[in-house]
Amino acid sequence: MSTGEDTAYGTLLVEERADRVVVTLRRPDARNAVNGRMVAELHRVCEELERTPKLLLLTGHGGVFAGGADIAELRRRGRDDALRGINSRLFERVRRLPLPTVAAVPGWALGGGAELAYACDLRIAGPDAVFGNPEPGLGILAAAGACWRLRELVGESVAKQVLLAGRTLDARAALGCGLVLDVVPADRLLDEAHALLDRMARSSALALRLTKLVTDASGAHPVADDLAQAVLFESPEKGERMTRFLEKKGGRA
Repeated sequence: MSTGEDTAYGTLLVEERADRVVVTLRRPDARNAVNGRMVAELHRVCEELERTPKLLLLTGHGGVFAGGADIAELRRRGRDDALRGINSRLFERVRRLPLPTVAAVPGWALGGGAELAYACDLRIAGPDAVFGNPEPGLGILAAAGACWRLRELVGESVAKQVLLAGRTLDARAALGCGLVLDVVPADRLLDEAHALLDRMARSSALALRLTKLVTDASGAHPVADDLAQAVLFESPEKGERMTRFLEKKGGRA
């Protein structure tokens, strides 16, 4: 990815900044539906972020996040395609990116689009945001993470309402169940998402990276906590940041 907006993508707009990458899903004729080409291009973005860790902001073009997966492609897929985990492998890769990821959801986030948003660390919504997983109505299940990730995010009851009963979560409901951290006016959505990233960018990148790694670890992990903290205690940045803090406080804790 080059500095500024990268035009070498067909389904994405990719803008690289000093501390973050902004990716806009852009398939305007298909409500930004996730298709094979978009999956491949998002893998390219992930590869770059694994090589050179930065914060990631994901959003959608035209007032929509992503209106699902590409149904025409899904109809052609068979057992072997399912076992390849075309979408699920990508979304898990997004979840495991080294630094925090934020989804700014302006409107519909359905099916695979919702699952991509669920894979991000944080979500912020516009007033028209709607999350849903209507896959059973198409004879399939939400197999790219929603069946377990959504339960972790909002609890079993709400997850089953979405996955089994076809409930959609509008912006207010998503905020109420903790799926999104805030609902902001549509014309402020990207500004607020960048403000969130700005706050994180002021923290130590290494501390963010290790905090995310430990938080994502399953079960109790006191040894992992200790090992991560040991690395950070030896970081020059820790001493510099704490010195600045104490100087501001006049030497007091």
